[in-house]
Amino acid sequence: MLSSKEILDSTGISRATLNNYIAMGLVSKPVVMNPGAAKGPRQLGFFPENTVERVRHIQKLKQEGISMANIVSQLKSGITLNESRAGIGEAHPLISSSSIKVTLDDLPHPAYMLNPNFELTWLNEHARTQLFGGLSSLPATSEERGLFRLLSTRDCWDIWQDLLDFHLGLAKGRLSPTGLGQLCHGIPAELSNQLQQRLKQVNEISVRPVAETSISLADAMGMYQHYKAYASFFREGIFIAYVPDHSLHEQHNSLLDLLARRDEVIRGLLQRRLPVLTPLAVLVADLQSSVKICSELPPEEYFELINEIWTAMGPIFRKYHASCGKHVGDGLVYYFFPQPDSDYLANSIACAQEISHEMQKLSKAWQLRKNWLNELYLNIGITEGQEWLGTFQTSTSVEFVVLGDTINQAARISDLARHGAIWATKSLIGKLSGDDRQKIRYGVRRRSPDGRDMFVPASFCMVSSLLEQDGTRADKLNDIATLAITEIVKTPL
Repeated sequence: MLSSKEILDSTGISRATLNNYIAMGLVSKPVVMNPGAAKGPRQLGFFPENTVERVRHIQKLKQEGISMANIVSQLKSGITLNESRAGIGEAHPLISSSSIKVTLDDLPHPAYMLNPNFELTWLNEHARTQLFGGLSSLPATSEERGLFRLLSTRDCWDIWQDLLDFHLGLAKGRLSPTGLGQLCHGIPAELSNQLQQRLKQVNEISVRPVAETSISLADAMGMYQHYKAYASFFREGIFIAYVPDHSLHEQHNSLLDLLARRDEVIRGLLQRRLPVLTPLAVLVADLQSSVKICSELPPEEYFELINEIWTAMGPIFRKYHASCGKHVGDGLVYYFFPQPDSDYLANSIACAQEISHEMQKLSKAWQLRKNWLNELYLNIGITEGQEWLGTFQTSTSVEFVVLGDTINQAARISDLARHGAIWATKSLIGKLSGDDRQKIRYGVRRRSPDGRDMFVPASFCMVSSLLEQDGTRADKLNDIATLAITEIVKTPL
């Protein structure tokens, strides 16, 4: 018999993992015995000798990409109450070493990925030819990749009603009729109205790891074929695949097994994602005097401060649908993309104001903690544009990256800002709706002839008029000298 410590040392798993295996029935419950030692615990749990072999077999199956649900279903039946005393017999592997594991490239039926705005980000050849009319390639712009816009090019919507209802069911609960209307740019008004009315009538397809439904699709000859449609929900969007009803049961199981390997699926989809030209807003926030603060704090406290800033700001960025971008050092870079039910430009400004308020709370907390007079500021620059969104891949991760001048401009504006100010470009303010513009207070602080500082609301100025006339700071900002900007005045939340 083996103690739990011996099992943990031999297999490298944690005690929590061992307890999970016991709870799932993969490992027998321990037999509680008195070890008989004069010192130490009076009772210990002991496991059969074959438990280490059992755990290593589970680890091997996990490395092969088999889901825990499938491992449980196959191995749990092999455990009996008597095994805790008689030992565990040899477990049979779920999939033999000669079995073929289905990947995204092997899918023999239509499959594609939609982002939260129901825009195509990837599709396989079967989807291209069978569902999207032989689409030669994904369009360059995000608007042209809209699913409903692409489907509207089909000759007859009547025979595609099941397909449309399926996607409307996925959208219901995520999009309002108005939000759906915003995704229908480029679709004839009559068809757009039909979609919005149909959204009210279809049943919502609930969010769960994998949803499935039966639909009928017409082939090129107008003949209907029955499919099982599977939708797997990820933070990055929805992965959809179809398998004909007449297909072998193994094909359905192979697809479900692939979808169970969620990390592998989303990593593969992101790696295959093609760059897209998309409108966006970019927010860059830099910690003012970070070098000075770093020099005054012990290293562990400085890293604690930076991590605390990231932890505090993360939920705020998620609240306003922001995506984290590549950053250097202690700066924050976030992208705001078009959303079906909110304005991404207004989101960027509201987010900037909220993180600025949150930073004030952090500053006060650290002043009390360190008994210092330092004020902590996040200097924020925001702008908008249309840039290419793609991914950079390393051996261990896939990162979203935006290329273009928009990011550089936002970074330079944050360099200009001081004492936690929020500066935004005139182009961003000009693209806000009238209602959203009325909700913010913006303008420029100017010096009157008598030397008094005064705030001129609803006004802009070129960066050059704010720059110091000499020094490295002016040199660093020369490339945006003619950019028109304005300060967003913080308002109480």
